[in-house]
Amino acid sequence: MKYYYSYEAFRKDTCSLTKEVQSFEPEAIVGIARGGLTLAHAMAESLNVREVQTLRTELYDVSCKRKSITLFGTCSFKNVQRVLVVDDIADSGETLQAIMLFLQKEFPSVEFTSATLFYKSTSIYKPDFWIHEAKEWIEFFWEADFKI
Repeated sequence: MKYYYSYEAFRKDTCSLTKEVQSFEPEAIVGIARGGLTLAHAMAESLNVREVQTLRTELYDVSCKRKSITLFGTCSFKNVQRVLVVDDIADSGETLQAIMLFLQKEFPSVEFTSATLFYKSTSIYKPDFWIHEAKEWIEFFWEADFKI
């Protein structure tokens, strides 16, 4: 069964998530492509953070899970001490865990914190901030509403 996640739900939840992470005072945001890009942009606008970067991973080919995760891209944090890493969901947690480990290794002097809209209790990585526990497949509006 699928749960359709609408723009209105996203807007409301993004405002709630932004209020929760506000005390962290991020100086940069990393959006995990593709699912985290919409959230990264919205939170950057809300928090007035101009430095938005992205990393991309591949763990699935359509709906078939690969044996290992591949990470694409790099980041640069000059004069940045606090970075917020965002994704739409911590499903298996493998993507978020791989990115957090990569960033912490590459930038040991930077403090990273993570935030997602959804978190599954079976995830191997629990984000620092999240709004909903996912109990079914989430179909985000940006996935469903723009198909040609």
